[in-house]
Amino acid sequence: MIECWNNRGFLYVVATPIGNLGDMSERAVEILRQVDCIAAEDTRHSAPLLHYFKITTPIVAYHEHNERIMTPILVERIIAGESIALISDAGTPLISDPGFHLVHAARERNIPVSPIPGASAIICALSVCGLPCDRFAFEGFLPAKETARRGHLESLREEKRTLIFYESPYRLQETLIDLATIFGGDRRAVLARELTKIHETFLYDTLDKLAHQVIMDSNQRRGESVLIVAGAPEIEAKEKAEVLAKKIFEVLQKELPASQAVALTAQITGVRKNFLYSQFIAE
Repeated sequence: MIECWNNRGFLYVVATPIGNLGDMSERAVEILRQVDCIAAEDTRHSAPLLHYFKITTPIVAYHEHNERIMTPILVERIIAGESIALISDAGTPLISDPGFHLVHAARERNIPVSPIPGASAIICALSVCGLPCDRFAFEGFLPAKETARRGHLESLREEKRTLIFYESPYRLQETLIDLATIFGGDRRAVLARELTKIHETFLYDTLDKLAHQVIMDSNQRRGESVLIVAGAPEIEAKEKAEVLAKKIFEVLQKELPASQAVALTAQITGVRKNFLYSQFIAE
């Protein structure tokens, strides 16, 4: 039975399958049957899912184009005692999907919000990618415009955590090319496509080779994809000091004799003078 709190209803954030209907939980089905209303990202998209599970609950549209208008309406309905379930087209709502404004508004009004967990493309792909998954950063969809996309990737080039992106079939090829160009073609990555569906595919290779496969095989540009990219490699402390020493020396030598520049660089960085002489003076 749906709960009630201080005569108010609940807001349930319900995860739905990302492909395979067998991933729908019994609890999710029961919640969707019992709430007063389902707020769906696309009512036409969700209708077959609800029909399959014999869910006849009234449904309203809640998407990026109407969420600011619908949010106060739904909040008032919950305050009046109704319980509402939020679903997206697939997976867990709010993760690159509408819902933030509703959840935020509910929290501001002290409305209880309860998660009904289930599938998430991020976690599905990460769990089988073979790349480090103890620390990761989810970046959602990259900007559609080339300049903005490349600028954002430049800001992530030195990120040490595993990076996760969503990408549409229309921009996958360009995104992989940009990733290879900016991160380096030998960076390891995984392309996870059509997760949990009949044509589920995982490609594990370098960014250069993944870009080549996608360019050569149009099938790899079908359906929604999750891109998982290895984080930037850790630079050893010694190597970091040497890189810093080179930068400092290049600045100092413009104003000082080489021997003085080396001496000051060694004093600042702790890198041995003999090494600096062999690297810079001998050049």
